[in-house]
Amino acid sequence: MDIAVIGTGYVGLVSGVCFAEVGNNVICVDHDEQKIEKLQNLISPIYEPGIEQLMEKNLNAGRLAFTSDLAQAISQSELIIIAVGTPSLPNGEANLTYIEQAAMEIGKAMNSYKIIATKSTVPVGTNEHIQMIIAMNTMQSFDVVSIPEFLREGSAINDTLHPDRIVLGIENPSLAAPLTELHRSFTDQIFVTSIRSAEMIKYASNAFLATKISFINEISNICEKVGADVTEVAKGMGQDKRIGSSFLSAGIGYGGSCFPKDTDALIQIAGNVDYEFQLLKSVVEVNKSQRYKVITKLEASLGPLSGKSVGIWGLSFKPNTDDIRYAPSIEIVETLIRAGARLKLYDPIAMEKFRERIDHPAIQWCENALEAATGADAICLLTDWEEFKAVPLSQLIFVMEQPILIDGRNVFSKEQVQGTGLEYYSVGRPDLIGASRPKALAR
Repeated sequence: MDIAVIGTGYVGLVSGVCFAEVGNNVICVDHDEQKIEKLQNLISPIYEPGIEQLMEKNLNAGRLAFTSDLAQAISQSELIIIAVGTPSLPNGEANLTYIEQAAMEIGKAMNSYKIIATKSTVPVGTNEHIQMIIAMNTMQSFDVVSIPEFLREGSAINDTLHPDRIVLGIENPSLAAPLTELHRSFTDQIFVTSIRSAEMIKYASNAFLATKISFINEISNICEKVGADVTEVAKGMGQDKRIGSSFLSAGIGYGGSCFPKDTDALIQIAGNVDYEFQLLKSVVEVNKSQRYKVITKLEASLGPLSGKSVGIWGLSFKPNTDDIRYAPSIEIVETLIRAGARLKLYDPIAMEKFRERIDHPAIQWCENALEAATGADAICLLTDWEEFKAVPLSQLIFVMEQPILIDGRNVFSKEQVQGTGLEYYSVGRPDLIGASRPKALAR
């Protein structure tokens, strides 16, 4: 099928590349000409493992192209995919400005019948709004469908090529067969439903996963008080097939571009129909408070933080991405700066983006994990990059001012920590406190 994808962010670029990978002809469109020039030169605007290799493969095969000429892309395509951003407004609602602009431009550029598919995450009823805007700008016939995405940053290519399911929101029954056939290259788990249900499925799915995360974090806080180990509790829970093991890893809360935005938006959607989503409001509040547990543990181990040197391992909201949107690290770093701490920051990928967001004289930007630890009174692990898992913990006592490690992602096991001389604080697990350095190293 000939496909045009409008928007070259995470959703648009990954979707376009993967549709080309399974044999379709794809044109990715973006108004940002500098971004298009980089894409044409095989430079991805997002960090996603494997994306540039797939871009090169499909560009060379003639199945993938990048352009800023939206009208030309639409004129030669059968399926138009809208994958522009829907950022949050101050009240939590989704900002539909980019969606509305794309719909208007699509309508003006249409030269024949088209299928317009919305992949952007949008409130229930938005596709009807899109249909109205397009109809106001064209005399051509068309259909609007909803095909929500469920990819995860860092594993977006695999999630797109091998999804758990595809959801197709369709009102015209004649589209079920061709759109099912289009997506059968990815999976045979294809669920056809109404457009409004498809829109709701995306929000409900993300809200439920966010709820699991906040729930296990609440359990972790109780575990700390009663002496239980949340990792063992989660393992025991996850063996129940009704619960499952995914998204039961306690830590400092979720971040990124989806869960915070979508939970806020669903709360607003509920409020707009006069329903108070009390459970989801609590999920959001738990998540906001969870990241400050790192600060609490720092203060408990170091006392007043003014003048203390704190190393930070990890700035992105999760590993394998440079995305810092809603990352717990932002509020943690800002809180430490206000407390007067001196910070040593390191992340394998996200340093540049984080520095654009926060740059302060109290921050030292480090080139590796050990540099961030050198001279520090404590280390806070905020992102579970594989690089941090490989750090030999026994070396830390030789470089740190005080051997304190606060593991906000429960990366290390008790066995890995024992015998290292570290004071180790994790999330929802018994702390290993009072471990001392060898006498020869004592200060």
